[in-house]
Amino acid sequence: MNNWRHHIMLFFKGLAMGAADVVPGVSGGTIAFVSGIYTELINTIKSINLQAFKILRHQGILATWKHINGTFIVVLLGGILTSLFSLARVMHYLLDTYPLPLWAFFTGLIVGSVIYLLRLHPLSGGLEKTFFVLGSVIAYGISTAPPMVLEGNLITMFFAGSIALCAMILPGISGSFILVLLGLYPVFIGAIANLQLDILVVFASGGIIGLMLFSRLLSWLLAHFQGRVIAVMCGFLVGSLNVIWPWKQIFAAGQGIGQSSSNLLPHQFLSVVGQDPQTLICLTTFFLGLALVLLLEYAAKIKPDPAS
Repeated sequence: MNNWRHHIMLFFKGLAMGAADVVPGVSGGTIAFVSGIYTELINTIKSINLQAFKILRHQGILATWKHINGTFIVVLLGGILTSLFSLARVMHYLLDTYPLPLWAFFTGLIVGSVIYLLRLHPLSGGLEKTFFVLGSVIAYGISTAPPMVLEGNLITMFFAGSIALCAMILPGISGSFILVLLGLYPVFIGAIANLQLDILVVFASGGIIGLMLFSRLLSWLLAHFQGRVIAVMCGFLVGSLNVIWPWKQIFAAGQGIGQSSSNLLPHQFLSVVGQDPQTLICLTTFFLGLALVLLLEYAAKIKPDPAS
């Protein structure tokens, strides 16, 4: 059972990433970033290139598997796909039935992530602080952008997959929320629920091509400007809090994220919306989110047992 504990933890990180990517406003990249696998994830995606095919041709499957970090891909992707297809209905049930505690949980997760990451990578100098503010402004601007309505045909879903999957690996920027802004989230989630393979294959194809290109840019930036990149990503997390803040007044018709809304304090929510803000429950789930960050931080420090 070589590295079995490490692989189990990696699978659960994949589960968490998949669950996060289902929800508009929460990024699977956030989970990867906080759990300590972000750089490995980007470099692994980057390694699937023409060089990998040359290695396959001249050195065989085992050398290729090592080059592309195959075990990492399979275990993590297994967790993500398991989560997407098994937890999609659960997450949307929770969004419909217990929206306030769920959003409070994600708020705690993001706040804890920012605290942890800034403790791990303190902002040094005015330039990194400027990039932090820039990231916050960009994510906030995306969160306040008015939603569009695009036709959910195969060509549109191909390009949507390319954009959304790139966003999914950025901490603080949700691929699902990008789909909401494009008006394609119902098409995507319906394709998962009903196993519409033509839409899913086209979406995934666009996403894979987008990831191949975008991962190279991210890998280069992390190698040459790590401090600034992390500052921007922490800013993305802060800016994303506008999206996932639990108590909102919805102005546009309909329910849920992506509608025109303003954030409220719990007592304002009671007087303006006329619903119970569930403050105590939300505080509980908020601190559960903080506790989860601590658990992920601990999991990231677990080293595989060389003797296993």
